[in-house]
Amino acid sequence: MERSVFPVVITGAGRRIGLALAHHILARDLPLLISYRTRNAEIDNLEALDACCLQADFSQEASIEAFAAEVTHRCRGLRALIHNASTWQAEAPDKPLITTLEEMLRIHVHAPYLLNHRLAPLLCEQGVAGGDIIHLTDYVAERGSEKHIAYAASKAALDNMTRSFARKFAPYVKVNAIAPGLILPNEPADAASNQRAVSKLLPTVQN
Repeated sequence: MERSVFPVVITGAGRRIGLALAHHILARDLPLLISYRTRNAEIDNLEALDACCLQADFSQEASIEAFAAEVTHRCRGLRALIHNASTWQAEAPDKPLITTLEEMLRIHVHAPYLLNHRLAPLLCEQGVAGGDIIHLTDYVAERGSEKHIAYAASKAALDNMTRSFARKFAPYVKVNAIAPGLILPNEPADAASNQRAVSKLLPTVQN
């Protein structure tokens, strides 16, 4: 990507928050490189807008490393690395608990941990305080969740990791976390399910 402005990397940008961020970056005429797990029409649209879209499955360590290697091959430097790739899994009786925990940790902890280390030299190319890493965590990192225990724990680990990387990469890279609550309803979802989700969130907002 031979451009005068270094690109932004967004993981998991094929839908929802990641997709909205991708369009925001492109609207500012900044070069963009994204990862996606499953190809859809939105990926085709992003490519038509000149985004570089790379398939990656962050539940697999080899795929994480391959994505980092491809970014390093394509880019001389990076403006920002936004970790949005996520999956929201509940503990389920038909799935081993350890499998759920391992998948949540792989996607929400292992992937950001490895990518931050591998791509730090590219982010430092911007000079002092010129690069950014942003971790998308979740408000349940503080509240916990009785139905999504592994998910909440992995997001809490990512929140803690933000502080460690901020210390490690200072003063060249600024590392921050954003912990959104309900942004968009899950798909598919009916009106009653959406209202229950909003009701859970409102007491947290009011406090």
